[in-house]
Amino acid sequence: MNCSRRPAFAVSFVLGAVAVGVLSVAAKGASPAGLPSCEPASVGMDADRLAEIPERIREFVAEKQISGAVTLVARRGCTVHLEAVGCADAAGTKPMREDSLFAIASMTKPITAAAVMILQDEGKLSVDDAASKYVPELKNVVLADEASGGKRLPSREITIRDLMTHTSGVVGQQRCEATLEATVEAIAARPLGFEPGSRWQYSPGLNVCGRIVEVVSGKPYDEFLREWIFAPLGMVDTTFRPTADQEERIVEICRPGTDKQSLEPATHWLVDDRFERAPNPSGGLFSTAADLARFYQMILAGGELDGRRIVSAEAVAEMTRVQTGELVPGFTPGNGWGLGWCVVRQPQEVTAMLSPGTFGHGGAFGTQGWVDPRRQMIFVLMIQRSGFGNSDASDIRRVLQQIAVAAVK
Repeated sequence: MNCSRRPAFAVSFVLGAVAVGVLSVAAKGASPAGLPSCEPASVGMDADRLAEIPERIREFVAEKQISGAVTLVARRGCTVHLEAVGCADAAGTKPMREDSLFAIASMTKPITAAAVMILQDEGKLSVDDAASKYVPELKNVVLADEASGGKRLPSREITIRDLMTHTSGVVGQQRCEATLEATVEAIAARPLGFEPGSRWQYSPGLNVCGRIVEVVSGKPYDEFLREWIFAPLGMVDTTFRPTADQEERIVEICRPGTDKQSLEPATHWLVDDRFERAPNPSGGLFSTAADLARFYQMILAGGELDGRRIVSAEAVAEMTRVQTGELVPGFTPGNGWGLGWCVVRQPQEVTAMLSPGTFGHGGAFGTQGWVDPRRQMIFVLMIQRSGFGNSDASDIRRVLQQIAVAAVK
């Protein structure tokens, strides 16, 4: 079955203006759980160029690189492009929808980071606190000593900042146990891979941060996110445990078929664990393109949206600036790391079209969310695939960003 279709969400326009941060745009009412939509020309963009995005996405579908996708571009606080293309399953029986749910994997990390910063704003913690102040299990964590082949205490304790920047020395898988408390116990039982602050290595540090959120707030981690972030922002489809209605809208993960010319269903523990283990602060969320756009616009606007402040402007600035000095992070070249966010320092290759200071995060199944503050733009790519290599460097991400940036007049 060919699931490709023209979008149910058509960007239509009426005259009028809505204030978005310090900017005003001609807009109509908000699309479900999303930002207002507006005429591209009203925010300095070319509608004809944006129309090239779904055409290129259909090419990736035809090449069996993906079953389908939802793409979103926003500028100056309003959505100028939102479209669903292709299928939500490998068999081609389920049309993709604008409100399809995707496992966003590590795109969960910036949201966890925002929760930590909310607690800092409340005066309940500092990111420079020793993590052991809140999770004593980390007090006596040991370091693998390469010189002696034994173990020793690190030269200093791990801070929350270390955990948020992947410089803590905590290593190993990011899978959770039945509870976040048990997850931290398991992490603390592993020797550190290096001295805190001395290297960058992708890690389960945000899982520890999720447990800190629980300890400091006195609430389950997922409940804190729901009360302090998702509900105030109107992110109605962002959850660790989808409802029956939401389950119907979940997009299936696909991988290359054995003939390399088709797609077949795939699975992953991040999806399988959703009802069996603790909500995963490093990668357990499901969401939609429209919901994520609201979160990103809140960050882009300095921590507030629609008159509701979620996190301070100072906290946003801390999260989205490079915190890792000259340490070299992974995934794609030219980046540094903020507090839970990847930050583009020197645009190149897949980030060549983005402005320095662009920040965002990708997910294991190809999803991408990036914010270019210089251009006041948001780019969201929602796909579900595995077995296609480094998703942060994918041609699909590059094409979406190239066309969207080229559409700026």
